[in-house]
Amino acid sequence: MHVAPPSTTTVQDYVALAEIELCGELMIAASAADEDRLSPDRIDEVLMVAAERSVLPRQE
Repeated sequence: MHVAPPSTTTVQDYVALAEIELCGELMIAASAADEDRLSPDRIDEVLMVAAERSVLPRQE
């Protein structure tokens, strides 16, 4: 039986890490909110969606 030697390199999925960070930001915002649910506007604010929209070119 052949066992691969332990690897010293790590592979990181940067998209997954970014998604995990965004989920964490939403959880923090939800736990700090007075209401039961975050409004769509508050979610956009937490995820900085408006800032992203202003940077991206407009598609027509």
